[in-house]
Amino acid sequence: MNNSTLNTLLKEYEKKKFNADLKFEKAKNEFLESHPDLLEITNKLNSLALDISKAILNNDTEHAKSLKKEFETLKSKKEKLLQNIDVPPSAKEPLYECKICNDTGYVTLDNNKTVLCNCIKQKIFDIDFNKSNLGNLDKENFDNFDLELYSDVVDIKKYNAKISPRQNIQNIKDIALNFINNFDNTNEKNLLFTGNTGLR
Repeated sequence: MNNSTLNTLLKEYEKKKFNADLKFEKAKNEFLESHPDLLEITNKLNSLALDISKAILNNDTEHAKSLKKEFETLKSKKEKLLQNIDVPPSAKEPLYECKICNDTGYVTLDNNKTVLCNCIKQKIFDIDFNKSNLGNLDKENFDNFDLELYSDVVDIKKYNAKISPRQNIQNIKDIALNFINNFDNTNEKNLLFTGNTGLR
């Protein structure tokens, strides 16, 4: 994997996530402004959240407990109010392209290890695939492979082999197909292609 490709994609993801978050904040604010009662409760909840944090930092346990109770009551009121309002999807949560990584490019596993998300792996694969000159697989595949293009004459002197070019390419095709069909088998050996550029 090319690091510059990954870095370019991560920058695109960062921009994409930023735009999604920006659109969400705008949609959410527009929605709240059109519902004054809901806006008032939301602002009060935000204020209470700050007051609770301050009370906890000041070790004022009783005050924090009282504020939390008020917070939960108000939160419940907000939820009931929302049940009677049709909230547009854009105001509910950011509309990320990937719901798994939320357009960050990374996911955290159960063991807290961070790995690349499948969505960005697919983009890397697509970029590498386009560079590979394998873009015409609809026509260039084993279904359209024509053995008749290869001679069926055995000529040891000319081909340095005891079998015909056709039988040789048939053997190669069989090996390649076996490799494809057993790709997920960890005991299967890899394929190695050698020779000068342009050889077939």
